[in-house]
Amino acid sequence: MDLFEKIEEEKSPPAPLPERMRPKSLAEFVGQEHLIGEGKFLNSIIKEGTLKSLILWGPPGIGKTTLSRIVAQAAKAEFVEFSAVLSGVKEIREVIKKAELNKKLGKRTILFVDEIHRFNKGQQDAFLHSVEDGTITLIGATTENPSFEVNAPLLSRCKVLILKTLSGEDILKLLKRAIDSKSNGLDNIKVDEKTLEFIAGFSHGDAREALTTIETSYMLTEADRDGTREITLEMAKEAMQKKAILYDKGADEHYNIVSAFIKSMRGSDPDASLYWLARMVEAGEDPLFITRRMVIFASEDIGNANPSALSVAISVKEAVHFVGMPEGWIPLAQGATYLATSPKSNASYAAYKLAKKDVTEKGALPVPLRLRNAPTKLMKESGYAKGYKYPHNYEDAKVAQDYMPEELKGKKYYQAPDEKKKGAKG
Repeated sequence: MDLFEKIEEEKSPPAPLPERMRPKSLAEFVGQEHLIGEGKFLNSIIKEGTLKSLILWGPPGIGKTTLSRIVAQAAKAEFVEFSAVLSGVKEIREVIKKAELNKKLGKRTILFVDEIHRFNKGQQDAFLHSVEDGTITLIGATTENPSFEVNAPLLSRCKVLILKTLSGEDILKLLKRAIDSKSNGLDNIKVDEKTLEFIAGFSHGDAREALTTIETSYMLTEADRDGTREITLEMAKEAMQKKAILYDKGADEHYNIVSAFIKSMRGSDPDASLYWLARMVEAGEDPLFITRRMVIFASEDIGNANPSALSVAISVKEAVHFVGMPEGWIPLAQGATYLATSPKSNASYAAYKLAKKDVTEKGALPVPLRLRNAPTKLMKESGYAKGYKYPHNYEDAKVAQDYMPEELKGKKYYQAPDEKKKGAKG
């Protein structure tokens, strides 16, 4: 074996397709037009070669790392990648030390921190001084809401850019580019439009997922006589398996979806309610969490417009507990559609909040003497219970008397659903 053959044999295996197809410039980048379009923020700073500390917030596989590299290349800065999962304060200090040396030599340093939300407050604080004095330009990438996951001092030193999920058309464009590329390593590949559309649609806007799927499909196929490998729809399904639904029980998407579920029921849309319910159930959400939200909804948003709604919601909770999963989706679906199509009233919910406001602002107002119990002679002599009218001694158990503290006499909080309708007509 000569020297060149030995070098060829010892070469590293090729990088995964998503890495090989990673755009090198804005001209190659797909998506995020609201940031990289002509005259937009990122487009401008990349063209000017200026540096600003950034937090890039968006779902996986949409180009956060790629955009960071393009910014560094345009600014002719050293690009240091850093994983919040694998690194800590010790490694941060080492990077900052190297950046200080670069600064003395007139070279700028971009520190890219992937999954910055995984750093705790102390680790995030380690960046503050170096970001403040310009030793490093920080670009943090996160899939979680930075308002909750990045501490305020660091957040105030960075500009937050929201990146959007890639559209099906964007993914399709990237897949076709990979197939047409002469340097991607997928030689003599054949795949029809329907299969590409399937991969694009079920990648949920994640370019990395789509490119990985087509590469895996390619590896699963066998070449025919002329060396062509054909990727069929069935092969793509096999390669993709069942992609995990984008849903993190402890993070932002969890609250986004349950919010959409509640708002769909509140808006009397049973179809949307079922969709968001299915998103939670299929992602493995705790059914007790879902039923708890339904019980709250039954009182908050339906209330006395249909008092049976609360009983239905409680019954759904009991049924799901009794039946268990996976069949628990059946009573969940029944409950969601019942609540969505039920008449709505938030009168009791709104009334309580008004009462709470008075309690908070006016403090503990004294209970009128007539409403107080008088179990002893002294209390009776002091006027306790004096003047109280016992309703059952009157027709229909109704009698006019004030029950409020004197300061709130005549105050109204609750407006029954039918009263609200009459008011609206009037």
